[in-house]
Amino acid sequence: MKLKRTISATLALTLIVGTLTGCSTKGQDTAVDSVSDGKVQVEFWNALTGTNEEIVKSYVDKFNAQSEDVEIKMVSQGDYWENGTKLQAAIAAGNQPDLTMLEVTQVAQFASVGALADLEQYVSKEKIYDFLPGLMRESEYDGKTVAVPLNRSTPLLYVNKEMCEAAGLDPEGPKNWDELKMYAEKLTNEADGVVGLAVPIDIWFFESLIYQQGGEMIDENNKVAFNNEIGFNALGLWQDMMKEGIMQLPPGEGYDAWDAAKDAFVNGKAGMTFQSTASLAGLMEQAEGKFTVNTAFLPGDSQYGVPTGGANVVMMEGSSQEEKEAAAEFIEFMTDEENAVQFSIDTGYMPITNTALNSETIQNLYKEKPQYSTAAKQLEYASQRPGVVGYVEATEKLMNEMKKALMDLNVDVKETVEKATAIMQQVVDKNNK
Repeated sequence: MKLKRTISATLALTLIVGTLTGCSTKGQDTAVDSVSDGKVQVEFWNALTGTNEEIVKSYVDKFNAQSEDVEIKMVSQGDYWENGTKLQAAIAAGNQPDLTMLEVTQVAQFASVGALADLEQYVSKEKIYDFLPGLMRESEYDGKTVAVPLNRSTPLLYVNKEMCEAAGLDPEGPKNWDELKMYAEKLTNEADGVVGLAVPIDIWFFESLIYQQGGEMIDENNKVAFNNEIGFNALGLWQDMMKEGIMQLPPGEGYDAWDAAKDAFVNGKAGMTFQSTASLAGLMEQAEGKFTVNTAFLPGDSQYGVPTGGANVVMMEGSSQEEKEAAAEFIEFMTDEENAVQFSIDTGYMPITNTALNSETIQNLYKEKPQYSTAAKQLEYASQRPGVVGYVEATEKLMNEMKKALMDLNVDVKETVEKATAIMQQVVDKNNK
């Protein structure tokens, strides 16, 4: 949820030109370059790192070993944000890949300049209809399916079961904001250096606070929609908890802050933390022998509410017909029942299809380890993240302002929200003229 760049109006024009010229260039070159040993070569950009990168590579190898006609060439481009930046440059230069992972808030940005193919022309309707509806909201643009889920997640509340029990709290976790504050207060032990809640300050979690009040980040007219009590309440909750000393901002920026929150949690220095469902397997492994990790919905206000996250897979419009058809074979492979199930188990990301979710393997896993079922159940309360061009740049500026009210607790919440939303609106307007 921490993309550092977006597509400006100028770059959007560059992308349009690059996409058109790229389509022509690839069409001329791929007759030679896309075929190796009789197989159509498909370049696939991966945007996962570490262990998950190795897992993706294992599926690519499995596909290549069994396919007689298609060879997937996986190229790792760093994390989501590096991948997005490199993709912008590649499209402009006319040498984009055929397939790539794309962080969900980037889909509309690339689709808006015609860079993404309509997958309904290449992927079976049965497959598209099988994807979980709650994960397809960020896959459509202008009536077309331009992406499908691959590695998808939602935020979860992680709870130290034994610490809760020792404090006389239900280890299933708090259900609403009032209970969240109560839990955090009872779990905080200043003498032992333990804080109730460690939260990396990220737009993903702020969006949740807005959705939990029935609000929205940006309305249908591209207007920032929380310069009101909803926004004041959201930031106010965090500032109040900071003032009371029951919530902690982990040190560092970006992923470093996320990792610091995880470290505090697994080392018993935070009773609860907000993290992605994709962190579940790792946190359970690190906590083994120390305490039991429980998972819960993010606590609601008037309702439950979360965004979704992770990446979709997209096909580039600039690829040849032959490459698109070959790329579709890999999409079908990665998302069939067997592989979708195992990929979820291997990585901790959510099952992405109804077939996978309802499979005997996943249902047995949920019975044995109910922590894994929380994200799927919470998906009922997920909201679509805004798809306006410039959203990520806008929210980066938003969170920079919000952090000021959490670093200096004397800063006025209302004034902060008013200033932050005005800055955010300027960015949205600039990119959506």
